[in-house]
Amino acid sequence: MTAWANRSPIAAAMLNPALVAAVLATAAQGYEKETGQGMPWSLSFVVAPMVLHQSTRQALPTSTRTHLAVWAGKNPLVRAGFPARAQALVDPVKEATRFGLAHRALTLEAGGRLYSTYQRPRGYRPPGQQLDQMLRKAGLVGRWLAKADNPATVFAVLGVTP
Repeated sequence: MTAWANRSPIAAAMLNPALVAAVLATAAQGYEKETGQGMPWSLSFVVAPMVLHQSTRQALPTSTRTHLAVWAGKNPLVRAGFPARAQALVDPVKEATRFGLAHRALTLEAGGRLYSTYQRPRGYRPPGQQLDQMLRKAGLVGRWLAKADNPATVFAVLGVTP
């Protein structure tokens, strides 16, 4: 992991543990809303590149009715670069998970399920349009991934390996 002093300002801002932990917590809330269970921790490594990468985030569907495989087929350029983006975000996702656990925004069950313990106050909108969009899309992605059969299906469709 790169020391903070050696990180570029953009990487430090966009991949800071608090932001990524907020994205993971919001996705876990969406997942739990659909299934009543925590999100498999392995899906964190899919959520982050979907939500943090602007082009991918903008290409995401507006509802969970679109099947993941259909979306991937309609977005071949997004899918083609997805494995590299997912690999590049492994360390930031791990760092963010540790941050979220340490600050009690996330809990991780022994079975590997991630739960959000963060509750955003009703009516609160994050400052900045980009942050608001990231968090809204994270919730959508959590609900969307909950509709997949299992994490292995998600990884296969997106061309990544756990």
